[in-house]
Amino acid sequence: MPGNVTNKNSWGPNTLIKQGAKLVATWEDVWEELPTEVRLALPPASSPESSGESSASLFPDEGLPPHERKILSLLKADESTHTDEIVEKLETEMSSSEIFAALFELELTGKVRQMPGKNFVKSF
Repeated sequence: MPGNVTNKNSWGPNTLIKQGAKLVATWEDVWEELPTEVRLALPPASSPESSGESSASLFPDEGLPPHERKILSLLKADESTHTDEIVEKLETEMSSSEIFAALFELELTGKVRQMPGKNFVKSF
């Protein structure tokens, strides 16, 4: 139960549950609730395993854009680096917005992780 029924702060969640709300923890939960015709109209997801575009490499940083490669070379897996330090080291080579965009892309691809306090580490 999200909250005591007598507590005024629990009124919203309790009302949603009463109306038939469902917990959404993953994208699969949303997928289950889509009408069948909508699911059938959506294109199938292409999995990286089935596409011939990517191949295993001994040098995983090889296909990265130059900005991302430079940032990745500064980061360590066992020691976090603050964004200010990254910007200071690369300020002559790229703008701060390019650095933040590259960090974001690296984070999306799982190559880096953001730790608390805007600190980054290289992922294994």
